[in-house]
Amino acid sequence: MTPSDEILDIVDEHDVVVGQAPRGEATARGLRHRCVFIEARDAGGRLFVHRRTPAKPVFPSHYDMFVGGVVGAGESYDEAALREAEEELGVFGLPRPEPLFKFLYESAEHSWWSHVYQVRCELPVNPQVEEVAWHTFLTDAELEQRLDDWEWVPDGLEAYHRLRAFRAGGAAS
Repeated sequence: MTPSDEILDIVDEHDVVVGQAPRGEATARGLRHRCVFIEARDAGGRLFVHRRTPAKPVFPSHYDMFVGGVVGAGESYDEAALREAEEELGVFGLPRPEPLFKFLYESAEHSWWSHVYQVRCELPVNPQVEEVAWHTFLTDAELEQRLDDWEWVPDGLEAYHRLRAFRAGGAAS
């Protein structure tokens, strides 16, 4: 089975399941589904940042400050967060990612409910080559310096700004 064949729950504007569709169809038709975003920091508090591979069907070769992905049909956000973090970082035995907040991401082409998590990854990473073309760990200041210079995934950039507001005591949505 290819990633585009993976079955996803299709959800409404309230995140209630209204059907199912293969991932490729959900992406092509802009059907609202579920995703997870996990902020992964190393033992020193630096943030895992990576560039997606050119083969990615959504936002190829863009930079991202989150690991994550789609939530499979019948899978919980929490289950998807741990699975995606371990897969993309290439580690096993991570602590369960801590849920922070949820928001609806919408653009002209895409719509998904997005649950944002954080996790500490003190294990050596071995990122999944199908997902990650390049990676590093950056301090918050180093990341801020690159926000205007690198082409970031738009959903991750929105999640990042909402996370900053959330941590500053404001609303994430």
